[in-house]
Amino acid sequence: MQHHSTQDTLVGLFVASGIVALFFLAMQVSNLSTFVEEDSYTITARFENSGGLKVKSPVSAAGVKIGKVSNILFDPQTYQSVVQMSIYSRYNTMPEDTTASIFTAGLLGEQYVNLDPGGSDVYLKDNGKIEITQSAIILEKAIGQFLFKSAEEKK
Repeated sequence: MQHHSTQDTLVGLFVASGIVALFFLAMQVSNLSTFVEEDSYTITARFENSGGLKVKSPVSAAGVKIGKVSNILFDPQTYQSVVQMSIYSRYNTMPEDTTASIFTAGLLGEQYVNLDPGGSDVYLKDNGKIEITQSAIILEKAIGQFLFKSAEEKK
C-alpha cells in the first residue's frame, strides 16, 4: 500500500508544479508580472491609429522596457488616439524630439510603443508630448491596399 501512496504524492506534486508554471506563464504573457510600481513620469503621443495597443503594453527604447502604456483615449476633435505612457524615472533623459512608433512583438501579435531618441539637449518632462509618431500598421489594411493596387495594374 505504501507504493500507491508515494506514487499519488509524486503525481500530486507534479500536477501542482504544472499549475504554478502555467500561472507564471500567464502572468508573463499578460504583462501583469510586475506588481511593484516604480516612480515614473507621464508623456503623451498622438497616433492616427493605435491598432491593438492596450493599457499596460510595454514602452521600450533600443529593445529595453522603459515604461508602460497607462491610458489610451480617443480625441473627438482630431479623431486621433491619445496614448499616455508612464516612463520609469530612471530614464529621465529622453530628448524632446524623440519619435514614437507602434510595433508588433512576438507570435501572439502583442503591440508595444517603441521610442527612438532624437538629438535634442532638452529632455521630456512630466506631461511632455511626443510630436513625431508612426501609427500601427494594420495588416488587413496593408493587404487590402496591395490587392487593390494589383487589380489596378492588371487593367
